[in-house]
Amino acid sequence: MTMGRLFLGIDVGTNESKGVLIDEGCDIVAQRSVPHSPDNPRPGWFEMDADKTWWGDFCELSRGLVADAGCDAGQVACVGLSALGCDCVPVDEDCHALAPAVLYGVDSRASAEVAELQARYGSRETDLVGHRLCSSDIAPKILWFRHAMPEVWEKARCFLTASSYLSARLTGRFTIDRYLAEDFMPLYDLDSGEVAGSMCEGICRPDQLATLAAATDVAGKVSARAAAETGLAEGTPVLVGTGDSGAEAVSTGVFRPGDLMVQMGSTCYFVYLSDHLAQEERLWPGTFIIPGTYSVCAGTNTAGALTKWMVGELYPDAVAAEAEGGPNAFSVMAAEAASVGAGADGLVCLPYFAGERTPINDPEARGTFFGLTTNHTRAHLARAAIEGISCTIAQHVEILEADGLPVEKVMCVGGGTKNDVWLQCVADMLERPVCTASVTIGACYGDAIMAALAGGAYPDWDELSKVIRPGEVIEPQPENYETYRRLRATFSALYESTKDIMHAIARQEDLI
Repeated sequence: MTMGRLFLGIDVGTNESKGVLIDEGCDIVAQRSVPHSPDNPRPGWFEMDADKTWWGDFCELSRGLVADAGCDAGQVACVGLSALGCDCVPVDEDCHALAPAVLYGVDSRASAEVAELQARYGSRETDLVGHRLCSSDIAPKILWFRHAMPEVWEKARCFLTASSYLSARLTGRFTIDRYLAEDFMPLYDLDSGEVAGSMCEGICRPDQLATLAAATDVAGKVSARAAAETGLAEGTPVLVGTGDSGAEAVSTGVFRPGDLMVQMGSTCYFVYLSDHLAQEERLWPGTFIIPGTYSVCAGTNTAGALTKWMVGELYPDAVAAEAEGGPNAFSVMAAEAASVGAGADGLVCLPYFAGERTPINDPEARGTFFGLTTNHTRAHLARAAIEGISCTIAQHVEILEADGLPVEKVMCVGGGTKNDVWLQCVADMLERPVCTASVTIGACYGDAIMAALAGGAYPDWDELSKVIRPGEVIEPQPENYETYRRLRATFSALYESTKDIMHAIARQEDLI
């Protein structure tokens, strides 16, 4: 079969990397994934080997996809890419990592640097940053490298996010899209599109930051060295790229004000679109990939990562049975959770097993199962965990609507959409329908369709939006509304009444 132009999208996530090749109609020609895991060398630290994992996965996927499609590398007309955002890796002139990459807000090692910058900025903090500084911000991470690894900090040619790193490995050019650059605030002046030199003082040199561009701008072309490693044709255009959550929002058709994406992955991430710049210091207001559109983003620290932990710790029998050809262990846990009614018979879970980002912005928060009795089983624990994660989702929607930001459409994406119990719980908690997308491969599909846009297959975003089709609609169950209203009130009160104890425990951990 003869194929025309193809468009490549690759996304590097927390637990796997995914890639896809699409044709000019945005239909999938080939898709692949590669598993990996972050390193957790000590409490509060989450990191990855950028060269081995990020670049290694990209090369494996690009070569494999071209082979799977049975096409010539020269048919790939443009490369789109994304990766886990809010991370930081110092690199040398050739874009080789000088130290393990510090991951997004789940890594809380820079808590002291967050406090240092908060003290420095004082009352100007939210004006300069757009929100209260937290573990998701990059400036404290760079400052951590300066304090903890001064030799690495000094040698660093640039401090990059994962997508900027991949784009630079492919093209030799250090660029970052405006959407992700907001995570670096106040180190960039987004109005002028330049590095804010005066704000870099005491954190980094201005020349250690990448050049601002749009996510769908062409950063450069595949170099001879990158072509040899990736199997792509030298000279293929490469986009600047963006964070995985922005790309995943695009993949689901979250294009217009009022649209909300809930990314149900290892963590939960939210992208809400607005027609104006919102003011909400508990969340992360900013611009979006689509010109003229604004966003309110947010992110929790533990979602699918909690269910993964529970499967490993509470369902070893299901894991062993799966290894022998039995049913998927996660499906066993979901089925048990479904056997328990809404409210988990009074058991409440605070899913703060790795601290928490929004909306409480508390890296010292800790996970809790509250209300345990001898009548509870592991099925109750599973149900309570899913409900606790869903409570955090509902908290974000409540904040948006309290700020006068109406939520018109909820698109759920990510691995969590395979869990029918979780999807139903979210719909019941929000008291509204939630949707999945017809193409569920995720951010890499968003990367590929952005490559198709940049490559000229579509004239504008409006035309591109017409090819994104909805999938399943999950209707809420009104009989669960009252139970979940009570649960949400208990959930919030439980955190407020235990947070001082959590903080004391967290500080004791730091002394061990």
